[in-house]
Amino acid sequence: MFSRMSFRQMLLAGFLLIALVLGAAAMQGLHLLEAFAQQSRHGADAALGLTSAAQQLAERTVDMERSARQYRVLGDDALKARFVVSRDGAESALAAFSAAAPATLGGVADAWRAAARQAEAALDAATGEADLRDALDRLHRINERLSVDARQWVARQNATLLNQLEANRLRLAWQVLLAVLFGALLAALFGWQLARPVKQIEAAIEDLGESRLDRPIEVEGPADLRQLGQRLDWLRQRLSELEADRVRMLRHVSHELKTPLAALREGVALLEDEVTGALSPPQREVVGILRANAHVLQGRIEDLLGFNAAVFDARRLHRSTFALGALLERIVDAQRLQAQSRDVSIVLDTTPISIDADAEKIGVAIGNLLANAISFSPAGGEVSLCARHGGEWAIVDCIDAGPGVASDDAGRIFDPFFQGRRQPATAREGSGVGLSIVREYVQAHGGRVALVSGERGAHFRIELPLSV
Repeated sequence: MFSRMSFRQMLLAGFLLIALVLGAAAMQGLHLLEAFAQQSRHGADAALGLTSAAQQLAERTVDMERSARQYRVLGDDALKARFVVSRDGAESALAAFSAAAPATLGGVADAWRAAARQAEAALDAATGEADLRDALDRLHRINERLSVDARQWVARQNATLLNQLEANRLRLAWQVLLAVLFGALLAALFGWQLARPVKQIEAAIEDLGESRLDRPIEVEGPADLRQLGQRLDWLRQRLSELEADRVRMLRHVSHELKTPLAALREGVALLEDEVTGALSPPQREVVGILRANAHVLQGRIEDLLGFNAAVFDARRLHRSTFALGALLERIVDAQRLQAQSRDVSIVLDTTPISIDADAEKIGVAIGNLLANAISFSPAGGEVSLCARHGGEWAIVDCIDAGPGVASDDAGRIFDPFFQGRRQPATAREGSGVGLSIVREYVQAHGGRVALVSGERGAHFRIELPLSV
């Protein structure tokens, strides 16, 4: 499903799904609150009706008692009629009480009605005073019981509402928590689906920038990003073809230059040998200039061919596990005579480190750094070469005592054929490809090489992964 969606569609779908989940949780919470509010209103209305009915029942019972006692004394029919009206009102209140809390009454309503009939029958009886008093006492006791039952019913209803409130609170809390977790899960899922192709594109662009053109570019994810990955892979192939064309052209041009250059050097040699006749001193000086520049030109052509061969061969690694310290010792031993001839001392400091790399190419890279350091250090100077652990990396530092690198040259110091401004008089003239070869070989191993700012000399650092 995700593969058919574009980046924008997937982003919009993620926002909509997260909003839908959180909105559903909010609507469910609103529904719970509305149901609880309605239940609370019904409970409050029932409690109010129950309290009002109990109060009205008590008042009508008092009216019945007053009318009955007055009738027994005065015998006025109007008082008896008032008793009947009060009884009817009490029964209405009793009916309202029963409607508000039917489970509360049970057989109490029948007992109340029986007591009311007994009181009415005792109004005209000759010996009804005792029966009337007994019936009225029963009515009052029943009223008190109903009042207590009403209060207990209200208390139970309040407890039920509180329990329901707590249950709703817990339910709402779980719903919100689950909604947040599900929303976070959706966000992580869509974030991963969107971030993965972006990282792949970033890695592909980095490979293109570092001239790692042998790795096919594959981008997974939304359709438009996959299409972008295909275009990047097309660009990689085109750059690879252009790089191959450039190498072929350089080889062809170099070969075409070496043929006339060889003829030129042969002609200069014949002139120096005076095969064509004796040379005057000015002519011999001109021939010497021609010979020197022909030699320099041949060196430049050979350096150009060597650099292109190194670039072409950089990605062909023959990996093995070896001790980095032992490799540094061999490099120092190989260049010790050069250092002694320039009165430069080499300080080697290593720790036991084993790396998985191409020992020959790493040796060439470190050897170039050490050769430059010796060449740029003054007589009596010191070159420091050390290796140490740096987490998952092996770090090699090469520090000389020379003039260092100008700040304006730092950004181009690893460019092919670039030579910095600070060139000591004692340094041999180089081709400017040594540091470029260092960078090519180190990057082929997935490592890094950089110029580190320091107080003295030039400080170059190589960082190599311990394993692939």
